[in-house]
Amino acid sequence: MKVTAFNGSPRKEGNTSLLIGQAFDALNKEGIETEMVQVGGQKLHGCIACYQCFSRKDKRCAVTDDIANSCIEKMLESDGIIIGSPTYFAALTPETKALIDRCGMVSRANGDMFKRKAGAAVVSVRRAGAINVFDTINHFFSIGQMIIPASNYWNIGVGRNIGDVLQDEEGMGTMQVLGENMAWLLKKIA
Repeated sequence: MKVTAFNGSPRKEGNTSLLIGQAFDALNKEGIETEMVQVGGQKLHGCIACYQCFSRKDKRCAVTDDIANSCIEKMLESDGIIIGSPTYFAALTPETKALIDRCGMVSRANGDMFKRKAGAAVVSVRRAGAINVFDTINHFFSIGQMIIPASNYWNIGVGRNIGDVLQDEEGMGTMQVLGENMAWLLKKIA
């Protein structure tokens, strides 16, 4: 079994990555393979609404000059998907939104091809706005008929500077429980 996380932060080793890493630790302890894909700071366009994915039905986006299709392939190969984003002006990063829109459209065009995979949001925040980010990522999972594992709180870690989330004991604990619950769920649906 494998979980792939998509880090929407332009800071490759920033707070979002650290939070995902905490969930990965719990998944790895349960024998689940993990992989991190860096999305933030990469070339990733928003959806252009060409609807070619609906006519072609080849599980690919017609726009091929960015990382969207490689992300779609990684999602298809995975049993579980984590999408992480920092909170930017009470919203997700543009790359995270583009990932959701492009992968979501291709999935819908191909019979909800991520259906019944596990999907979890991970959000870093300095102060406020994280629930909007958490909800937006979870909307991608729920419209695609994916199964969202819960934790003991919303999957949010608080910190401003790189590494600050490591001091957020509750946030790090939430990621630990998320990883444990995601591993349990993956084993049940395997």
